[in-house]
Amino acid sequence: MTAAGRLGRRSVRISPLGFGAAPIGNLYTPLDENQALAAVDAAWDAGVRYYDTAPHYGLGLSERRLGAALAHRPRTEFTVSTKVGRLLEPHPAPTGSDLTAGGFAVPDTLIRRPDYSRDGVLRSLEGSLSRLGLDRVDIVYVHDPDDHLDAALGQALPALSALRDQGVIGAVGVGMNAVAPLLRVVAEADVDAVMVAGRWTLVDRTARPLLDACAERGVSVVAAAPFNSGLLSRPSPPDDAFFDYGPAPEAILRRARRLAQVCARHDTVLPHAAVRFPLRDPVVAGVVAGFRSAAEVVSAARWAGDDLTAAAWSELDAVAEEELFPA
Repeated sequence: MTAAGRLGRRSVRISPLGFGAAPIGNLYTPLDENQALAAVDAAWDAGVRYYDTAPHYGLGLSERRLGAALAHRPRTEFTVSTKVGRLLEPHPAPTGSDLTAGGFAVPDTLIRRPDYSRDGVLRSLEGSLSRLGLDRVDIVYVHDPDDHLDAALGQALPALSALRDQGVIGAVGVGMNAVAPLLRVVAEADVDAVMVAGRWTLVDRTARPLLDACAERGVSVVAAAPFNSGLLSRPSPPDDAFFDYGPAPEAILRRARRLAQVCARHDTVLPHAAVRFPLRDPVVAGVVAGFRSAAEVVSAARWAGDDLTAAAWSELDAVAEEELFPA
């Protein structure tokens, strides 16, 4: 695996491939403790040293499992990020499962309450440290403040910046799926990184203006969801492939299949190109993908460390740059 990337002007570094821990929080389907531990162990053995989680993932289950899996690892040898913005509180009327409300196959004994205030940030971080079993985290992202952007800019981010300046955390960022609000964050806030999910991928390159703005301001980009909800995770996208958390539109599916054909002509596979694509831009410090098995991690780590040929990228770029919805 290539050298770690530094976040902005901070000393915090992340490995080129990061372990996204939403799946070990039982995203969509259950995962037992041994499977979750095996996935984290495989990541470590493959050289992955960046692990990303959040209270949202499994109502704290992801943080607890990740903390347990890393407990015997040297603390100075790995980087952990978590998120703030959703406080976990007792559920006054649990239904039995979080699947409908949050998408995780866990009991809904807790509920998420949006809170982007200073006190909310401090409470959220305290809870995360307890679940992780750590005395510090390296990166804290404000999580999905789409409908709370003013509060995030006015309260949550200044609170995190103060914690960073006090040495309590190492770096501050914002994580979202949408490009426009992240552009505002980069312009108005003192952040070290932005995590953009699904918008800087082999098939969806709409985050280009964000990457340019980050490069101008010395902000790093962490590119999450490189497989676009599964569309790019297989050598040949199936008819029922998902894109951006829903069924893939026909035009997107056609493009993905054309990209897959290009990969085959160049003796590789679509998920290899998907993992490598974000790392081509120097402002991208790393790519974070979600893993639920050791086998998935092993494959992704191999792809992350092995670039495609210039000829392959040239042909892939030509396909990706064609008009997606021609008149």
